[in-house]
Amino acid sequence: MLRLRCKTKNGSHIMQGLTHQSCVQELKSMVEELTGIPCDVQKIMVGYPPSSLDLKNGDAHLKDYPIKSGDTLIVEEDKNKPKPPQEQPAVTKSTTTGSLAHAGTVYYVVEGGVYDPACAPEMRGLIAQIVSSDTTAYSEAVLGKTNEDYCTWIRRDDTWGGAIEVSILSKFYQCEICVVDTQTKETPGSDAPPLTIFSTTDDVILALALELADEARRKRQFTDVNRFALRCMDTGHTNFGEV
Repeated sequence: MLRLRCKTKNGSHIMQGLTHQSCVQELKSMVEELTGIPCDVQKIMVGYPPSSLDLKNGDAHLKDYPIKSGDTLIVEEDKNKPKPPQEQPAVTKSTTTGSLAHAGTVYYVVEGGVYDPACAPEMRGLIAQIVSSDTTAYSEAVLGKTNEDYCTWIRRDDTWGGAIEVSILSKFYQCEICVVDTQTKETPGSDAPPLTIFSTTDDVILALALELADEARRKRQFTDVNRFALRCMDTGHTNFGEV
């Protein structure tokens, strides 16, 4: 076991758990944990006068370096090395409900965090324009109504959208959109264009999305169109007939 200390301009720290068989990356990771200096910009010196260690090979063993028990490692931040890019923390943003709310959410993400509550009419117009320009792809069989009727319907501010609109926005922005189903917590994705905002391998982002969906499910913040019932606010009866 190596008895080591590391010293920075802010103080010194005892380093425990390292041996001559430990690799360079273990050393650098421990230094980062103790001092807050990222591995990529560390300058580690040892001896007297202190000489800098070449620690580019993270798999090399400490036995291959002039480090012995009782040494104090001098650690500085190398100003000549570029700092690694800082990951942006994931944050949640509440957008308006209803009125094509998912379009507002997409707008917020792809426009770099610019939230514009008035963007819904613009997004509705964009979707209507794309649909009307391709009557073959967006036929009555796909839309559930004629192309013209759909375009009129989607422009209204009291209608909801769904998978069709998500697919259209995904293709327009050339960005994969993954939607979490609030009830089932399933995550069907849109077609896979070349761009993503978040890394597809970042499980933290997916976990946060699932957590938000679960919270919304517990609060019943969804409408089950297959099982909901209509109730008259005056009489309370729920038996409605079609006329």
